[in-house]
Amino acid sequence: MAAAAEEEEGFRSGIVSVVQTFGDRANFHPHVHALVTRGGWTASGEWVPVPYVDERAAEELFRHKVLALLRGRGLLSPERIELLLSWRRSGFSVHNRAFAHPGDGRDFEALVRYMMRSPVSLARLRFTRGAKEVVYARKGGHDASVPGEDEWVDAEEFVARVLVQIPDPRRYLVRYYGAYSNRARGQRRKAQSRLEGNGSGEAEEPVPPPPERAALRRRWANLIRRVYEVDPLVCPRCGAEMRVIGFITETKVITRILDHIRKRDRVSRSPPPPQSAVAHIA
Repeated sequence: MAAAAEEEEGFRSGIVSVVQTFGDRANFHPHVHALVTRGGWTASGEWVPVPYVDERAAEELFRHKVLALLRGRGLLSPERIELLLSWRRSGFSVHNRAFAHPGDGRDFEALVRYMMRSPVSLARLRFTRGAKEVVYARKGGHDASVPGEDEWVDAEEFVARVLVQIPDPRRYLVRYYGAYSNRARGQRRKAQSRLEGNGSGEAEEPVPPPPERAALRRRWANLIRRVYEVDPLVCPRCGAEMRVIGFITETKVITRILDHIRKRDRVSRSPPPPQSAVAHIA
């Protein structure tokens, strides 16, 4: 990236970084996952590909950037930095062999799911109600001392491990840089607006036509299905596909509808027991 940036004036790549604070055992293990374009855009908007990024060079650059940041904030002295730089192992590592092929939505989704995954996997957690210990199955990884072996953890300690992963208020763990930053996207919208003849330079919110609105609704339903594993557009009674015919936003109307549903559920009669049904048939 650096070589391309030196050759092209205004070269800017796109980066989405996700700070992960957990390791394989739900322990505190801060590191960064970054989704980076294999190339970038010049000031004129031309795409410049970068076919190869050296992991060792990226590791050294990342190492020096972090140490310079800590020194600038008064957290490390020059003598301590010199000592750290003399170590045979840097303490940093860069892995860039995971990538998504252009146009392959499955690869891209799998990569993003890995970056955004939860600190704790419920599929690996086993516990008995009232017990003082929980079992957390090992997935195996670079920070697992005994890969593949389950770990018995005190229940309160495991809760502490989970709580330490919760970020402070207004501390965002997902960051956007370069061509993906909010500022860069806003500048592109303003430039597009000027090209379309809007003299104010402010991009107006377009009203999508009916086909696009239908696509947006399906995208909304698809997100709910991926998160909750339930299709909100399928009727739970008959299995037919449902249609969104309107949105109710008034609080009073919503409350009246919910109260009516609760009242109907309370007064509805349950089906007769099997003995009564058999006696009636006889």
